[in-house]
Amino acid sequence: MIPLLACSREAQHPSPDARFADAGEAPAATAGAVIWMRHLLKTAEGKAIYARQKFTVEPVFGIIKQVMGLRQFLLRGLKAVTGEWTLVCIAYNLKRPHVLAALSGRVGR
Repeated sequence: MIPLLACSREAQHPSPDARFADAGEAPAATAGAVIWMRHLLKTAEGKAIYARQKFTVEPVFGIIKQVMGLRQFLLRGLKAVTGEWTLVCIAYNLKRPHVLAALSGRVGR
Protein backbone atom coordinates (compact mmCIF):
# COMPACT_ATOMS: atom_id res chain seq x y z
CA MET A 1 0.00 0.00 0.00
CA ILE A 2 1.21 3.48 -0.82
CA PRO A 3 1.39 5.80 2.21
CA LEU A 4 -0.64 8.94 1.55
CA LEU A 5 0.12 12.23 3.27
CA ALA A 6 -2.04 15.31 3.45
CA CYS A 7 -0.44 18.17 1.54
CA SER A 8 -2.52 20.87 3.23
CA ARG A 9 -5.57 21.28 5.38
CA GLU A 10 -8.75 20.30 3.62
CA ALA A 11 -12.27 21.58 4.27
CA GLN A 12 -14.08 19.36 6.76
CA HIS A 13 -17.22 19.10 4.63
CA PRO A 14 -16.38 19.74 0.97
CA SER A 15 -19.13 20.53 -1.49
CA PRO A 16 -20.46 17.65 -3.60
CA ASP A 17 -18.78 19.18 -6.66
CA ALA A 18 -15.41 19.12 -4.92
CA ARG A 19 -15.97 15.67 -3.42
CA PHE A 20 -16.91 13.97 -6.70
CA ALA A 21 -14.69 15.98 -9.05
CA ASP A 22 -12.54 14.07 -11.52
CA ALA A 23 -8.85 13.84 -10.63
CA GLY A 24 -7.87 14.90 -14.14
CA GLU A 25 -4.75 13.83 -15.96
CA ALA A 26 -1.68 12.73 -14.08
CA PRO A 27 0.98 15.43 -13.72
CA ALA A 28 4.17 15.35 -15.75
CA ALA A 29 6.98 13.08 -14.63
CA THR A 30 9.05 16.12 -13.71
CA ALA A 31 6.39 17.45 -11.30
CA GLY A 32 7.27 17.60 -7.64
CA ALA A 33 6.26 15.11 -4.96
CA VAL A 34 3.60 17.43 -3.53
CA ILE A 35 1.89 17.78 -6.91
CA TRP A 36 1.91 13.98 -7.35
CA MET A 37 0.50 13.45 -3.86
CA ARG A 38 -2.29 15.99 -4.44
CA HIS A 39 -3.23 14.24 -7.68
CA LEU A 40 -3.14 10.80 -6.04
CA LEU A 41 -5.40 11.98 -3.22
CA LYS A 42 -7.98 13.15 -5.78
CA THR A 43 -8.24 9.75 -7.48
CA ALA A 44 -10.86 7.20 -6.37
CA GLU A 45 -8.17 4.73 -5.30
CA GLY A 46 -6.30 7.41 -3.36
CA LYS A 47 -9.48 8.51 -1.55
CA ALA A 48 -10.21 4.91 -0.56
CA ILE A 49 -6.68 4.31 0.77
CA TYR A 50 -6.65 7.61 2.66
CA ALA A 51 -10.09 6.90 4.19
CA ARG A 52 -8.95 3.46 5.35
CA GLN A 53 -5.78 4.97 6.80
CA LYS A 54 -7.83 7.43 8.87
CA PHE A 55 -9.74 4.79 10.78
CA THR A 56 -7.02 2.16 11.16
CA VAL A 57 -3.83 4.00 12.11
CA GLU A 58 -4.48 7.57 13.16
CA PRO A 59 -6.78 6.87 16.16
CA VAL A 60 -4.05 4.75 17.76
CA PHE A 61 -1.57 7.63 17.64
CA GLY A 62 -4.27 10.03 18.85
CA ILE A 63 -4.99 7.84 21.88
CA ILE A 64 -1.30 7.45 22.65
CA LYS A 65 -0.76 11.22 22.44
CA GLN A 66 -3.94 12.54 24.05
CA VAL A 67 -5.09 9.87 26.51
CA MET A 68 -1.78 8.32 27.47
CA GLY A 69 0.05 11.65 27.38
CA LEU A 70 3.06 10.72 25.24
CA ARG A 71 3.93 14.04 23.63
CA GLN A 72 7.68 13.55 23.57
CA PHE A 73 10.22 10.89 24.46
CA LEU A 74 12.01 11.24 27.77
CA LEU A 75 15.11 9.33 26.73
CA ARG A 76 17.66 10.09 24.01
CA GLY A 77 19.29 7.82 21.46
CA LEU A 78 17.72 5.36 19.05
CA LYS A 79 18.05 2.34 21.34
CA ALA A 80 16.56 4.15 24.33
CA VAL A 81 13.69 5.66 22.31
CA THR A 82 12.96 2.26 20.76
CA GLY A 83 12.70 0.78 24.25
CA GLU A 84 10.45 3.61 25.42
CA TRP A 85 8.19 3.24 22.35
CA THR A 86 8.00 -0.53 22.94
CA LEU A 87 6.79 0.10 26.50
CA VAL A 88 4.16 2.54 25.25
CA CYS A 89 2.92 -0.01 22.70
CA ILE A 90 2.77 -2.75 25.35
CA ALA A 91 0.80 -0.44 27.64
CA TYR A 92 -1.60 0.45 24.82
CA ASN A 93 -2.09 -3.20 23.87
CA LEU A 94 -2.76 -4.19 27.50
CA LYS A 95 -5.08 -1.26 28.16
CA ARG A 96 -7.19 -1.48 25.00
CA PRO A 97 -9.03 -4.79 25.68
CA HIS A 98 -10.02 -3.55 29.15
CA VAL A 99 -11.38 -0.29 27.75
CA LEU A 100 -13.35 -2.11 25.07
CA ALA A 101 -14.69 -4.63 27.60
CA ALA A 102 -15.84 -1.80 29.87
CA LEU A 103 -17.63 -0.14 26.98
CA SER A 104 -19.47 -3.37 26.17
CA GLY A 105 -20.53 -3.81 29.82
CA ARG A 106 -18.65 -7.04 30.46
CA VAL A 107 -16.46 -5.75 33.28
CA GLY A 108 -17.66 -6.48 36.79
CA ARG A 109 -19.81 -9.50 35.94
